[in-house]
Amino acid sequence: MNNIAGIFLNTFPKHFTYRNVTPKNINIIQKSKSVEFVNNKKTKKMAYNSELVNRVRERLSIEENIEVEEKKMFSGLSFLVNGKMCINISHDNLMCRYSAELEDEVSEKKGFLPMIMKGKQLKGYCYVEPHGFQKSDDFEYWIKICLDYNPSAKASKKSIEESRFERKAK
Repeated sequence: MNNIAGIFLNTFPKHFTYRNVTPKNINIIQKSKSVEFVNNKKTKKMAYNSELVNRVRERLSIEENIEVEEKKMFSGLSFLVNGKMCINISHDNLMCRYSAELEDEVSEKKGFLPMIMKGKQLKGYCYVEPHGFQKSDDFEYWIKICLDYNPSAKASKKSIEESRFERKAK
């Protein structure tokens, strides 16, 4: 690496990493929670805890009469149950979808973080920090409220359109 590139790279904070550095071609990767910049091009980067994913996967596998699909979304991995978003793993947190009627009860649980979109709290959705589901009873609570709500949850427009298409194809 020559001195120009070395001086240039020393000006970046520690959360930047780099590769293939030359004066003409400086590839910089800015690490963030869900976005990666390579050569100034923004690309999605999925970040989730694979151990937590396996824990959720194992738990959902014992449920009867449900169809589970895994889909990368919300900067993590979502578990769709019967075509509807049920649980998401984002970094080390769970993102749960539950009945808005449980909001007061759920907000008292340890690890609860409200889900804020466009400056407003989304009722029926929350994040749960790891200390809120480390114990198996706590983990089971979160999974159970998500699964209990799933049959009455609204499917996304895209999911509804896909099911219409599948029915027409039959």
